[in-house]
Amino acid sequence: MPLAYWLARTDGAVTKIVLAVVILPLVLPPTVGGIVLLTVFGPSSPLGEAAIAAGFPLTRSLAGVVLAQTFVASPFVVVTAKAAFESVDQTLEYASRSLGKSRWTTARHVTLPLAGPGILAGVTLAFARAIGEFGATMMLAYYPRTMPVQIWVAFIELGLDNAYPVAILLVLIAATALVVLNTVASNPWE
Repeated sequence: MPLAYWLARTDGAVTKIVLAVVILPLVLPPTVGGIVLLTVFGPSSPLGEAAIAAGFPLTRSLAGVVLAQTFVASPFVVVTAKAAFESVDQTLEYASRSLGKSRWTTARHVTLPLAGPGILAGVTLAFARAIGEFGATMMLAYYPRTMPVQIWVAFIELGLDNAYPVAILLVLIAATALVVLNTVASNPWE
């Protein structure tokens, strides 16, 4: 959220570069995202070695699953929250500040409530994207298996009929995310 707010309230070359880095996972093929993650966080990288030494491996672990899903899904939160923050009338924030309220109080009582539906839309989209992530997760953390990885394994090992149960569950979760997006959150496509 702080990054999205900063991107919404600043302008310049640095802002554009940061936004490009944030959006990069959206345009990378999923397996390339996995290669990027393995290069930065894999067991032979400095960060990966440090994590292993601390007893917190970033590959073939739940941490790796979260890392891969965050990598591919976080752009949805940042970009959607940025748009939500941009839609908040800054004169309302200025009015709050002129009445002696701190930046934090203004953010809590003015900015976040007004941007809230857009932020919730971004979180919902990120959840839907993360729950279906396959490529980067497969490369970084094959175990523990996520639903998309389990669907793939069931399909490869036992055929289409065995992939259906988990696939149907994933469709139901995605449909629920759409219901949330259209009822509680503001739809970013409207």
